[in-house]
Amino acid sequence: MADLILIRSSSLNPYENLGLEEYLTTHTKPCQCILYLWQNAPTVVIGRNQNCWAECRLDTMKEDGVLLARRLSGGGAVYHDLGNVNFTFMARTPLYSVERHLDVILTALSYLGIRGEKTGRNDLTVQGKKFSGNAFYCQGEYCCHHGTLLLDTDASAMNRYLAVSKEKLASKGVASVPARVINLKTLSPGLTVGELFHHLARAFGQVYGSPPRVLEENSLPGEQIRPLTERFSSPQWLYGRKIPFHCRASRRFLWGNAELLFSINEGIVRQALVYSDAMDQEWIGRLAPCFEGCPWEYSVLLKALGRLPIRKDVQRQMASDLALLLESCFSSTEDIQNE
Repeated sequence: MADLILIRSSSLNPYENLGLEEYLTTHTKPCQCILYLWQNAPTVVIGRNQNCWAECRLDTMKEDGVLLARRLSGGGAVYHDLGNVNFTFMARTPLYSVERHLDVILTALSYLGIRGEKTGRNDLTVQGKKFSGNAFYCQGEYCCHHGTLLLDTDASAMNRYLAVSKEKLASKGVASVPARVINLKTLSPGLTVGELFHHLARAFGQVYGSPPRVLEENSLPGEQIRPLTERFSSPQWLYGRKIPFHCRASRRFLWGNAELLFSINEGIVRQALVYSDAMDQEWIGRLAPCFEGCPWEYSVLLKALGRLPIRKDVQRQMASDLALLLESCFSSTEDIQNE
């Protein structure tokens, strides 16, 4: 039987919360499953491989005091405020089970008379509208599944701070972000953050068959968590690098958006960037390094792409789609080789 651990963060600082999340993930013992509950002050959190300048309205966020954060997992940008509850499940393989984690969330909602369901690649919905987005990452055998729960989030702020592409909205069959989401408080008007935390803790124990024990924050080593917090708040982590690109190509696929940028000099790819909201952040993260240093020739770059390991069907589809996107880079950049 798993050793269930429940921890609730007292911080509203997204960098502290993400730092604590990473620490807990990489220090989970083989027999443990951890449920970590947390909230952020108004923040836009982007996926590991996303372009923050394209995904959110940074100037407006700065004017309004809304923070920018970048998480370790893939997926798309989300808006957090105090009407949103975040959950994270951590476990090592083979104890890690996304289906079981989702059962915890759906069981907690059932206590409120709300019937939710899993849809799409990473959403939980009620009545066809999204109340939770989920994302995942693993470091070796250490795995993390985290997500949002829209309790009473300011839906208008999503439109104000998130720059969602028309193509993505069209793929969801809606005209705006608020049109496709729903707050749980709409379905259960008296619901509070404290009550939702209580129901999640209760469901955690019910699904796994034993009551969780509470882990206090002050029992954790601050000296090990602090450097993680500092990294998550650093400009280098938040904004990444910019390159003077000579070629750019982007397209939306079934598995997510992809954008390729190349800086070419003397016929060689000197720098490359790959932005994507794909869930497989690790595979996407390997793309740019495999292109850098290659001659600016489609056949060479295609071979470099082909050398990436393919372990899942979705990775095979991603490689196929990216080959087509890569080919489009050569339809309008014939003179780049001589720069």
